[in-house]
Amino acid sequence: MELLTISKAAKKLGVHPNSLRNWEKRGLIKPVRLPGGQRRYSMDELNRLLQSGQLTDGQEAVVLYARVSTKKQADAGNLNRQIERLRQYARENGFTIRAEFTDVASGLNQKRRGLANVLKLAEQGEYKKLIIEYPDRLARFGYEYIERHLRYCGVEIIAIAEKEPEDVNS
Repeated sequence: MELLTISKAAKKLGVHPNSLRNWEKRGLIKPVRLPGGQRRYSMDELNRLLQSGQLTDGQEAVVLYARVSTKKQADAGNLNRQIERLRQYARENGFTIRAEFTDVASGLNQKRRGLANVLKLAEQGEYKKLIIEYPDRLARFGYEYIERHLRYCGVEIIAIAEKEPEDVNS
């Protein structure tokens, strides 16, 4: 019986290795443990998991993230309109929304709870796509670093618009 490492098993399933760890905690998959504690997965176990239908309902899970800079913008409804546009995009593209996160903070602020949760779920392998409205909603500076980290976690960023309009009161 061929046993695969966690990274090879994850690659076969098209998921992040953290997904396998989470599925093990939930009792969805049982790895073989080597004497040193490393996980190994049999092809039989991977096939059983795939055929069980427990992993997906056919729709891809996504996370939505919206941000405005000020409370005044949030009070004017900008944050609500932004998240609604993201929901609509997800619905139109057949995605299942795994979670929604918002922040009312500067794009320069590094202590944003919503963004921290986006990164945490990515690191746990809980989703494959992050939907944002504009790249600068994620970060004013350092977007490439966040994008690189998310890509390492197996997450693709989808910006539904390339450039923010001059009138940001939309």
